[in-house]
Amino acid sequence: MRFDLRSLCLAVLLFAVVPAFAQAPSGASGAEWSSLSGEQQKLLERFRDNWSSLPPARQEALARGSERWLSMSPEQRAGARKRFDRWSDLPAENRRQMRERWNNFRSLSPAEQDAVRENFRKFKDLPPDQRRRLRERWQSATPAERQRMLERARETRKNRDQRPRRLQRPN
Repeated sequence: MRFDLRSLCLAVLLFAVVPAFAQAPSGASGAEWSSLSGEQQKLLERFRDNWSSLPPARQEALARGSERWLSMSPEQRAGARKRFDRWSDLPAENRRQMRERWNNFRSLSPAEQDAVRENFRKFKDLPPDQRRRLRERWQSATPAERQRMLERARETRKNRDQRPRRLQRPN
């Protein structure tokens, strides 16, 4: 039982990890412990004694994370626990790199974020062998080669987007 509670708390923290790194706007008040529901307070019990000393952004992130956790189905919670376990098994350097990539992604414009998502979907839809070959090619490339690959992809995308669309003829 103790392990399940630990997993539950860790999963809540996982949902809160990214926003917790953001700076709180000046004058932010955070979430008051008394404003949390009974279920949220039970879930976040380990923070009760030092809640008021947590940064407001952290309080808000924990409150949002606990709301999200409570709204999940048992299957979703099991998936979240599994993802958190994978995250915590990563070496600290890998977690740092992933946080950095996430922050870089969040700094992109909405259109650029959409393009990244679309590229990910396309990559995910490729046959496994082709994904493996592309991954190997990228990993074995020098920084200069990677830059050229990115520039070629941008140029190809730009040219594709600038081409006039052909109208379909009615049959």
